[in-house]
Parts: sequence; structure tokens; C-alpha cells
Amino acid sequence: MANQYPWWKQLLLDIAASVIFYTSIPLPYVNGLDFTKVARLAPQVGFIIGGILGLFDVSMNYLSVPTLTRSALVVVVWIAMTGGLHLDGAMDTADGLAVGDPKRRLEVMADSATGAFGAMAAIALMLLKTAALTDLDKNRWLALMAACGWGRWGQQLAIVRYPYLKPTGKGAFHKYAIRLYKDLLPGLFLMVSLSGLQILLDKERLFFALGMILAGSAIATLTGAWFNYKLGGHTGDTYGAVVEWTEALFLCVLTALENHGL
Repeated sequence: MANQYPWWKQLLLDIAASVIFYTSIPLPYVNGLDFTKVARLAPQVGFIIGGILGLFDVSMNYLSVPTLTRSALVVVVWIAMTGGLHLDGAMDTADGLAVGDPKRRLEVMADSATGAFGAMAAIALMLLKTAALTDLDKNRWLALMAACGWGRWGQQLAIVRYPYLKPTGKGAFHKYAIRLYKDLLPGLFLMVSLSGLQILLDKERLFFALGMILAGSAIATLTGAWFNYKLGGHTGDTYGAVVEWTEALFLCVLTALENHGL
């Protein structure tokens, strides 16, 4: 059946569906949303999440909230905005990988109870994000947008590149939404453009902007590859783990780039 909406309205509806699926941001009820294609706009949703976090961070800075406290508040709001969706996946993935028998890993990951390794993974992720944000001085809002965007682009790459290990599940329909590598191009273009914005804001940060592109693409690629190596494919939980670990490691790399004066 032909699309009954003009392209711009359909795009807004698809963005609304993606925001509702991936976040806890309250939106008014919209009838007839299609949730089967939400993965196509995952980096754009990350862009929105990062923008809101950046605005919150700037507001806290305006109120003279100390850097460490401000960073911790940003991470807490970060978790709240996503409803802990990706963090829960990272925790389940950690519990599964802790099992010595590879055949039981998916079974453990499906268990709703959080184990010791899942709890440790969550603590590690929150510490890394908080510490990295505390060490970043310039354009923290831009770093947040880039981290959220690259994390979700890494999810897209894992979807298109590796097999899905379950016949059903929340992440199963993502494989039908993203089938070809060309589906990754809009998100990649968005992330490269975001790094270009860094240059417009400060022409002396050319190498920092290039470092953002290289670090973001490399970390997003390697995290998905590592989970595939350990499990032989991906699940909805590992998609969340790719998002979380890409975000955290990307912010850590940015601190190194900034510390070197790039």
C-alpha cells in the first residue's frame, strides 16, 4: 500500500516511534506508529539524547554545580532518559559472558535476575562515564552528543554485520530494518558532520575532530566485533552492551585527546 503521508511527516512519525522505543522521553500519543524500523534512526535518537544531556549539563554549569557532581548528575539523567534499556542489556551480557559453558550463555542472559558480573559491569560503565566527563573541559555537550550517536551507530553496524542468535526477542525485528551497509550511511554522515561542528566552533581543534571520527568509528566497530567473537552473534542484550561500552570508551578516548592538547 502506498505511503499515505508526505515524506517529511513520515520521517517525523518514524523519529517519534524511535524515541518512544529507545527512551523514556514523554511524547504525546500518536496513532499508527511503525516500530519495525526504529533501528534505522538509532543514531538520530542518540543525537537527541545527547543534545538534551548537553543542555542539562550547560544548565548545571550555569548554576555553578561543581564538575564532578555535574558529571554524576548527567550520568544519572542519561540512565533515566533511556529507561536503563541499554544498561540492562550490558548487565545481562556481562552475566552471560561470565558463564564458562558457551552453550548456557544465552540462557543466563535471558534470566531477568542480575548477577555479580552484571552489577560490576554497570558500576564500571557509570564510573568510566562520570570520570571521563569530569576530565573533559571543552564542549562537553558536543562530546555527549557524539558519544550517544556513535554508540547507536555501533548498534546498527552489529545488526547488519552479525547474525541474530534468537528466533524472537526485542531485537529480532531490527535485522529486518537494517539489511544493507548503505543503511548505515545516514547515521555515519550525521556523526561525521557533528565532528565537523567541532572545527567550526574552534578551528584549532581539527585534529581533535578527526580523532573523534576515528575513535568513534573504531570503538563502535570493535565492540560489536568483540561480542560477536565471544558469542558467535548478537542479541538485543548485546546491542545494548555495544551502545553502553562504545559510549563509555569513546568518552575515555576523548579525555586522552584533550589531555594531549589536540
